[in-house]
Amino acid sequence: MALLAALGLALLVVAPPSAQAAAIKPVRWVTKSGIDVLFVERHSLPTVHLQLLIKAGGALDPKGREGTANLAASLLDEGTDSRSSQQIAEAVDFIGASLSASASPESTVISLNVLKKDLKAGMELFSDVLLHPAFPEEELKRVRQQIIGGLIAEEDEPEAVAHKAWQELVYGTHPFHHPTEGYRESLPAITREELIAFHHRYYQPRLAIVAVVGDLTRKEVERLLADHLGQWKNSDQQAPPTVPAPNPTAPQTKLIDKELTQSTIILGHLGLSRNHPDYYAVSVMNYILGGGGFSSRLMKQIRDNQGLVYGLSSGFHAMKAGGSFSIDLQTKNATANQALAETMKVIGQFQADGATQQELDEAKAYLIGSFPLRMDTNAKLVGLLTSLEFYNLGLGYLNDYPKKIAAVTLADVKRVAARYIRPDQMTMVVVAKQSEAKIASPKGGS
Repeated sequence: MALLAALGLALLVVAPPSAQAAAIKPVRWVTKSGIDVLFVERHSLPTVHLQLLIKAGGALDPKGREGTANLAASLLDEGTDSRSSQQIAEAVDFIGASLSASASPESTVISLNVLKKDLKAGMELFSDVLLHPAFPEEELKRVRQQIIGGLIAEEDEPEAVAHKAWQELVYGTHPFHHPTEGYRESLPAITREELIAFHHRYYQPRLAIVAVVGDLTRKEVERLLADHLGQWKNSDQQAPPTVPAPNPTAPQTKLIDKELTQSTIILGHLGLSRNHPDYYAVSVMNYILGGGGFSSRLMKQIRDNQGLVYGLSSGFHAMKAGGSFSIDLQTKNATANQALAETMKVIGQFQADGATQQELDEAKAYLIGSFPLRMDTNAKLVGLLTSLEFYNLGLGYLNDYPKKIAAVTLADVKRVAARYIRPDQMTMVVVAKQSEAKIASPKGGS
């Protein structure tokens, strides 16, 4: 890791990431129907990557119908008014393209990757699944059962069990509390008519962001969108209300008993939104604390020095409407309490003393040095562009990110560690053989 840091520092001197980002010049415009469009012209390969983001995801699932947004996304390419699921799959394969859709708590994303020579055929398929999904009853039953099968399988995965339970506790009654996939109990209740209604309400131009990267000019992109999405009309339904930021819940501890030799533990609380001004300082701070893999403070002191855990990490999951902070660790049942106590001790010391100059330099070098890797392919860049627009980060982000990371100081790291990590408000979930783990509630301290 020291070598990586050195290489990162060298990169700052030899080829600053800001200079590399400056070579990428996104342009933005809004179509007549209200679609926000971002485009980067790249002629190095004869390909086009297009991503469309709908500002609606699992947080808008109706109560008792959790999983609606994900089920709708999963069924887009399973049949339209004019094509069957098999016909869509064969047409995509014939041109060597990829077409996919997925939902997250805050959005739904539909992606198309295609050779430029097959762009027209690809866009015909893309627009068809976007605008005319049929949600066939037989495909609905099949896909729904696949999702339920996945949920059943996850019940034997300690990390999945822990994360879902922790998410429900931390978010309380907020829409983020349920998994995007829904529940085994809620999925059977979702009807074809409800999926059609969800699509009608939320899949509309004024809720859409389109990013295009590839072997095109702006005029070609404008014509492409006019030809294939020009007839897309806004719904008569009102736009969805903005999902509010979650309110803090009281710290809780949930113990889930399973016949395991290893304890899986998650603890944490609410975090901050993606466009929060402290996001950059928090990113550096978290890398030092537990996000930097084997170079992080938690891993060095608790895994390397004491051998108490198999794995240990911390992370801020920032979203548009707030987010969360969590620490994940895996340890033997017999050492669960000791690992927890040492984790809280390291956090307390980190908040009291802050980072060292070496830790700060290495964190900044890594974050800045790895930034170009987030846009080194068209597929990565198109996803980054939709995120910039969705989180209102601005087109200057590509140049601003390295500068803002570089500007973080030791005082900033100490300040945000004290402000955004709250040991006395930790909610904890433990999946383990509880008779062996004998878990006590986490307590902060130095």
